[in-house]
Amino acid sequence: MFEITRQADVVVLSMRHGKANTMDVEFCEGLARQFRELDKDPCRAIVLVGQGRIFSAGVDLLRIVDGGHAYVQRFLPALSAMFDAVFECSKPVIAAVNGASIAGGCVLACAADHRIMAEGARTGVPELKVGVPFPTSAAEIMRFTVTPQYLQSVLYGAGTYAGADALQRGLADEIVAPEAVLERATALAASYAELPPKAYALTKRQLREGTIRRIRQDGPAYDSEALAQWSSAETGAGIRAYIEKTFKPAK
Repeated sequence: MFEITRQADVVVLSMRHGKANTMDVEFCEGLARQFRELDKDPCRAIVLVGQGRIFSAGVDLLRIVDGGHAYVQRFLPALSAMFDAVFECSKPVIAAVNGASIAGGCVLACAADHRIMAEGARTGVPELKVGVPFPTSAAEIMRFTVTPQYLQSVLYGAGTYAGADALQRGLADEIVAPEAVLERATALAASYAELPPKAYALTKRQLREGTIRRIRQDGPAYDSEALAQWSSAETGAGIRAYIEKTFKPAK
């Protein structure tokens, strides 16, 4: 599911979960565990990358539909814990967005310190089109990362963006040729790894502490409501309709 390679002080963490790195319970728990372990590791910077033309396609909606309420009760906390583990990691985290990063995949990239995205790749959060609300962790990470004047249009508009549009909205920090994404991300991570780790960690905590505090304080109330909505029959019907419309075979 995950592969780790090391280049001096940099760890490259490659996601290898199916063809699209869709997020199910196993993926979320596994990635959270990887980041908690790497936070204690001697490495000094982390690159997170997908495979092929996809960084991550977001939540595995079929598992949501098939698993029902019992699965959602386990999945949503695991999803939030994964986002938290990446966002709160004390080390530099560079997202090498090698391809599409949609919905939860976009949030995952936004949890990193810096996003290097492939030309032509699309990113965005179409959750409201699917009919599912954002867990508090996801909403706050997007609030932290997205350019403020575009935050509402990115979340409410539920669109996807590439190139200059992604840069303008803060969803990407650099756009490079697809074949150069990992090389550029690794080089940037190596430069971050040269910084004093304790000073970097403190600065990162100072910048992110307000967001982390809101997640911890507001999360329980909002997430109980989100859980109820994700588990409802109405949401299940909306997810099925979205899947049928989005993945309908071409005639």
